[in-house]
Amino acid sequence: MRQLAAACDEPAGTDVPATDAQLAPYAQDVRLSRGRRIAEDPSTIRRPYARDRDRILHSTAFRRLNHKTQVFIYHEGDHFRSRLTHSLEVSQIARSIARALRVDEDLTEAVALAHDLGHPPFGHAGERALDAAIAEAGGFDHNAQSLRVVTKLERIYGGFDGLNLTWETLEGVVKHNGPLGGEGAPVPEPTRDYCETHDLELDSFASVEAQIAALADDIAYNAHDIDDGYRAGCFSFSDLAGIPLAGRYLDQLDATYRDLEPARRLYELKRRLITAMVNDVLEETLKRLEQVPSQSADGVRAANGAMVAFSGAMRAELQQLRKFLFGQVYRHPRVMRIMGDAEDIVVGLFDRYARDPGALPPEWREEARGGDPRASARHVADFIAGQTDRYAIAEHRRLFDATPDLR
Repeated sequence: MRQLAAACDEPAGTDVPATDAQLAPYAQDVRLSRGRRIAEDPSTIRRPYARDRDRILHSTAFRRLNHKTQVFIYHEGDHFRSRLTHSLEVSQIARSIARALRVDEDLTEAVALAHDLGHPPFGHAGERALDAAIAEAGGFDHNAQSLRVVTKLERIYGGFDGLNLTWETLEGVVKHNGPLGGEGAPVPEPTRDYCETHDLELDSFASVEAQIAALADDIAYNAHDIDDGYRAGCFSFSDLAGIPLAGRYLDQLDATYRDLEPARRLYELKRRLITAMVNDVLEETLKRLEQVPSQSADGVRAANGAMVAFSGAMRAELQQLRKFLFGQVYRHPRVMRIMGDAEDIVVGLFDRYARDPGALPPEWREEARGGDPRASARHVADFIAGQTDRYAIAEHRRLFDATPDLR
């Protein structure tokens, strides 16, 4: 109990990361890493998980996130989140939680930065379109695609395809949302195929560090989708005040400040929501970790449930907030119209490339012309998934007489 309580003594955001000796017993010890699939000489200045993080940051797929949709298309405004800025916000929140819980920050950050590498253009609209397009070839799942990116599709190193990340980072990329293969969590075909030769133990939970990345993702998008949704004119403060979690902090702001201008009010609301969610995760997680029979990283993996979680009360409030965002933002008529047109672009590109591999860049043509239809379909999906929004639009304009404006 004393060791767990000590994690709360160091507030999130402190500038002093834990050393190996200070790590909590449930943390993933980098010295016990299962290593890389392809053996490499160790770095003289970076530890393995820091090296993973840096490889992700320097990858082509990570840079492309700058022009991939989070909720709003890149040309709708300079201040809306992209997949890249979303990933950076997730990373910051995740690292703060990791520091407070005294677990490995580098591993946490690596998983947080990699979690959306497999997203296609136009966010979930693009994912739906690709999933339908290759349904007979195993479907499309952005988490499975992230694994393909970091193990196969990044081709920048001389000695291997992918980034050759450590086992623990790969585990986090695949299982940060929980075990796969159980009821309601089927194993995507690309993930299953990969694990036949490199077992990521899909039926167990991932490390605390990976679980932190998953909750940081929830915290980030719950907060920044309020920000972006308000700026896009999808709802007003009076609409938001009817949601208990947001309304409580709006009332606090009104009691603290007089006539606060909208931009300041919006930002102060967002930061209070993030603080509330982070504090709730820390309190609930410490309670759960107390119940783990084996205070170790493997004990966390063998647990019967997630260790990093919101409390029941916070989950209930977040469910109300998500329902509000779903109706007011994600299903806003303008967003729905634009995303419908975006799906049409992705479907059009897939059909054209599949019928005419010559429309692909030279380096992508040969494999698309292979004799296995399933493999060819997956190959075309890989190419489209790597496209940015603006590249997909430009490709559609190159190949078709008319392209939706997405405005």
